Amino acid sequence: MPTIGWFEILIVIAIAIVVLGPKDFPIMLKKVGSWIGTTKKYINNIQNEVSNIDIEDNKIEKKEEKKDES
Repeated sequence: MPTIGWFEILIVIAIAIVVLGPKDFPIMLKKVGSWIGTTKKYINNIQNEVSNIDIEDNKIEKKEEKKDES
């Protein structure tokens, strides 16, 4: 998988400034940052839900094991 270095990021930023213009570039950065933040929150929520499901499954299995032992 190819890696993106600082030079490539600098080129993308320079092209974005030329295409969008220096006036609209900060607005676009805010939008992109908002999208990234929303995506991270969504992914964290999914990870927490999966973790909670796993914990609940383990609790149910332990209860069933205790009932079988009795």
